[in-house]
Amino acid sequence: MANSLGKVCSSCGKLTDKYVTFRCPSCSEEVIVRCQECRETHTRYRCTKCEFEGP
Repeated sequence: MANSLGKVCSSCGKLTDKYVTFRCPSCSEEVIVRCQECRETHTRYRCTKCEFEGP
């Protein structure tokens, strides 16, 4: 989900303007969004397509 303020983090669900995006390392189908805080604290994320979990 994107808007003028940024994107929603796949880990914490918060809207952020400090993020990175990448495709799921397992299936490459879903775009994962990670906010700066979740990246720094290694908060887990899950791909909704293949259920892959990553740090």
